[in-house]
Amino acid sequence: MTAAAPPTPSTGPADAAPYDPLRLCIFATVALLAWVAGPFAVLFFAGLGFAGYLRARRAGLERSKCVLRDTRLVLAYLAVLAVAGAVGATLTILEVLGVR
Repeated sequence: MTAAAPPTPSTGPADAAPYDPLRLCIFATVALLAWVAGPFAVLFFAGLGFAGYLRARRAGLERSKCVLRDTRLVLAYLAVLAVAGAVGATLTILEVLGVR
């Protein structure tokens, strides 16, 4: 004699897991880090993104999932952010040293 298989739980819409707004938590954490680290975070992440997109463009990527789509535009955008971050970081350092 074989035992009957245990009943399987229903997989209908009533049993669907509720929406997890994890991305909102991630966005809030990124905003906190940007607020705490200021222009240094902007400089770091813009440089990191620029290096990644430059490598991808050299490997043949011409269209990105980024809102700007064209990788040349994304590279220009990230370069502007990196310059702004560098200026902000320099001004922050000068202010901390009391030079400004």
